[in-house]
Amino acid sequence: EEVYKRAEYAKAIGSIVIMIDLVMGYTAIQSIAYWSRENDMLLHLHRAGNSTYARQKNHGINFRVICKWMRMSGVDHIHAGTVVGKLEGDPLMIKGFYDILRLTELEVNLPFGIFFEMDWASLRRCMPVASGGIHCGQMHQLIHYLGDDVVLQFGGGTIGHPDGIQAGATANRVALEAMVLARNEGADYFNNQVGPQILRDA
Repeated sequence: EEVYKRAEYAKAIGSIVIMIDLVMGYTAIQSIAYWSRENDMLLHLHRAGNSTYARQKNHGINFRVICKWMRMSGVDHIHAGTVVGKLEGDPLMIKGFYDILRLTELEVNLPFGIFFEMDWASLRRCMPVASGGIHCGQMHQLIHYLGDDVVLQFGGGTIGHPDGIQAGATANRVALEAMVLARNEGADYFNNQVGPQILRDA
């Protein structure tokens, strides 16, 4: 009930998105997803707490399964890993998470952890969010590993800029646009010498 109260308050003050956490429970997540649809609000899911069972080697639930459940529950965004930054991030594992959230059809792909074919039919997609220790200096890596359909969430990477928050926000946007342009023009942007130089020049 408290979640609904806070969601109603967020809507009343003009927010278009609400954030919930995985630990609130699967039934509650689906209930607030219905509310979000009915009230034209985006639903962002923070995954704090998932490591207590998703990273266990002997028991638990793999995060790929959580991605499936959250997509089926109607979540719009979910923190799904960064590859770079402060969180766990094997590139192939993260690609598997992102594919489950973004694609309509998946083929078997063992390196990505996709063990059987999946057809999501007309079920809505879920946008992966990269968040956790990322900053504009990693933009060549973020674009390479995560692609275009991702929310890049720079918290400390914006606030921690030596010239302040506004400069941090500007640096993020400039880095993104410079790297996308370089990629689209055919530059070897992921190269450890080329990518950082593009960022310095921008």
